[in-house]
Amino acid sequence: MPDEPTPVSADLPDSPIRLSGTDHITLIGSNEADTVAFYRDLLGMALVLRQPNLDQPEVTHLFFDTGDGRILTFFVSDDRESDPRPQRTGLGAVHHLAFSVEPERFVETKAAFDEADHHYNEFDRGAFHSIYTRDHNGLVLEFATDKFHIPDDRRAEVLATAQRVRVEAGADYVDDEHMEAALEELGLDVDPYDLPEAPTGAGYDR
Repeated sequence: MPDEPTPVSADLPDSPIRLSGTDHITLIGSNEADTVAFYRDLLGMALVLRQPNLDQPEVTHLFFDTGDGRILTFFVSDDRESDPRPQRTGLGAVHHLAFSVEPERFVETKAAFDEADHHYNEFDRGAFHSIYTRDHNGLVLEFATDKFHIPDDRRAEVLATAQRVRVEAGADYVDDEHMEAALEELGLDVDPYDLPEAPTGAGYDR
């Protein structure tokens, strides 16, 4: 008999450690020029700190603000060439990074990629709407925007409720109707954003 699926809930688990959020994520980058050109000059992340890697001083450590004070950092070295080929993933590897885009800036974000002649795919993911692309080293990046107005402090509650509604409806994936039902059940306004139509297909054409 198969094991029961792990329950989904916005309630904090009974665990011995309590975290306060994500501080930073560090990736192995190529060189400083290409990394700055993509993450600062195209994506608009401020370069807020540069110093030697404390564990490997011949390597430079770059710190970028992703937009809300949370930091993405890279270990880079000028003797490394960028490699845009798709990365091979495996256990313990990074599948992709996802960043938030304000719904009002979603269309201009697409336009900026178009202007830079930088390939991307766009999907309606049900619970949110996303652009997918790769950086200069083949890492898949997602730029996600909300389809409905959701207060930041209620996000986990809304998603967990939409999950329950989806399961009760026998649907495979969360869709607009489940998000709307969750918002209504929680006493929140159902306030959809005006976003472009996009396919609901799965995956990024690697």
